[in-house]
Amino acid sequence: MAKIPYLFLIALLLLGSFNLHADNIDKPELDASSYLLIDFQSGDTLVEKNAYQRIEPASITKVMTAYVIYQELAAGNISIDDDVLISQKAWEMKGSRMFVKLGKKVKLHEMLLGLIVQSGNDAAVALAEHIAGSEEAFVARMNLVAKELKLNDTHYENVTGWPSPNHYTTASDIAKLAKYLITNFPEHYKTYSQKEYTYNKINQRNRNQLLWKDKSVDGIKTGHTESAGYCLAASAKRNGMRLISIILGTNSSEERTAYTRQLLEFGFRFYETHLLYKAGSVLTEARVWKGNKNNVPLGTIDDLYVTIQKNQYKTLKGIMEINTGIDAPIKRGDVLGKIALTYNGKVVREAPLIAMQNVDEGGYWDRVIDSVKKFFD
Repeated sequence: MAKIPYLFLIALLLLGSFNLHADNIDKPELDASSYLLIDFQSGDTLVEKNAYQRIEPASITKVMTAYVIYQELAAGNISIDDDVLISQKAWEMKGSRMFVKLGKKVKLHEMLLGLIVQSGNDAAVALAEHIAGSEEAFVARMNLVAKELKLNDTHYENVTGWPSPNHYTTASDIAKLAKYLITNFPEHYKTYSQKEYTYNKINQRNRNQLLWKDKSVDGIKTGHTESAGYCLAASAKRNGMRLISIILGTNSSEERTAYTRQLLEFGFRFYETHLLYKAGSVLTEARVWKGNKNNVPLGTIDDLYVTIQKNQYKTLKGIMEINTGIDAPIKRGDVLGKIALTYNGKVVREAPLIAMQNVDEGGYWDRVIDSVKKFFD
């Protein structure tokens, strides 16, 4: 059987989550345009409605704005101590603002707080101009990063979330971006739990009301325009299990808060997440023909999690399918089979089995002898 490129299969595993809807659980039905609840570690979908429908994200856009800034900080292209000049365009921005003054220079770390805690449109534009020279150039970078992260139903027209015909995303893409944010920039993510920020003697509270109502919630971002409705991307962690909730298109800030809380309580009440295999674990081995070794160890490169109904973990059944007729040479990382886990007869997780070592071609007589053995085998 042909060897399958590892990166292709692992991308399918990470980006294609399994839907764990169960017949014996009443799932929340909410009056929102779309919503989604996933487990952070496994990526499994617990609840969804129109999760792949393109919608207007409002200020949830600023999650990507911040993500690009974090990349620039990590690359050393900018510093948190940079002075950010407030342009006429930034100063004139409408909607939510941190109220920076025209022509003033403000430290970048202060601007980031204004962007995240106060959802400042003025901060978003000023930061974009500081990094890329113009908002338009920064938006081009946002769209490039969206493609790199496989946010296939996302396109940005500005850094603020201001309504625009070609400015859209989906609940699914927002959840993916949230996972990347929490995974790649954990230190910056801590800012999303900050409840208030004072700048220019003006104190503003974070619009994510769940930060006051649920201690397990530590982010992420609200959004609102007349056309988008009230939106909220949230994340919470309890007893080592993290959930990500996306609510889009509700009628009020109270609704988006209540609906998000309902989704999170549902997920934590009825589901649990388990680590099946740790990264680098050797699980089995495969027969190799015509090589300098007869067998190659197989395992997983990444941690493998599954989310399942509570008290049902023992009912999971696992099957390892190993390719036959494998010829050397083998490179570490080649996909030589898969693990399939089933629950109530349905596959709930699949993952590739990866060669954990290289196997070179054997000598001439090794290849001849193995060719005969393989024919009869």
